[in-house]
Amino acid sequence: MGIRSATSGGLSRRKLLGSLAALGSAALTTTPALAAYNRGLGDFRSLRLVNWRTGEKVSSVYWVDGDYIPEALQAFDYILRDWRAEQTTHMDRGVIDILSATHSLLDTSEPFEIVSGFRTASTNAKLRRRSRGVAKKSYHVKGMAVDIALKSRSVWEIARAGASLNAGGVGRYSRASFVHLDSGPVRDWGR
Repeated sequence: MGIRSATSGGLSRRKLLGSLAALGSAALTTTPALAAYNRGLGDFRSLRLVNWRTGEKVSSVYWVDGDYIPEALQAFDYILRDWRAEQTTHMDRGVIDILSATHSLLDTSEPFEIVSGFRTASTNAKLRRRSRGVAKKSYHVKGMAVDIALKSRSVWEIARAGASLNAGGVGRYSRASFVHLDSGPVRDWGR
């Protein structure tokens, strides 16, 4: 199963703006925009992921009535592990919330395809030797970043949805057909 970019079923400007405008501005977590969006989702948050390298899938409600569900978070930690080194970490809950809110804005039942989640320092160093696009102090090493794709949405559509949350880093990698989302400082890059 490869990663492809497609433009069908795009995120409409009206849907995105309407969703954000209806949510209010009280801050609960991470940033006011993300907190307001999450509050508008109701009493639960969910996320669907597939790791196209390992074939593993997780679809789970991970937050109910203000509390994270440890078993669901463990499942996300596992599927987002460094599969090269077979090591897991506790993924930052902020990046999980960013993924969930971004996915919800895209209004699709298709799971996010994981390109890269957590990376050990040695895996990151190996990837840096192969590519200039890998940061030395990557948020992937801190468990704060995930690279994702959807067959039904373009890189630009995914990045626009993620950036609208004003909740972390958003990188567009159009040539490789994926988007980087992280829970670090708000910034964006790429084409």
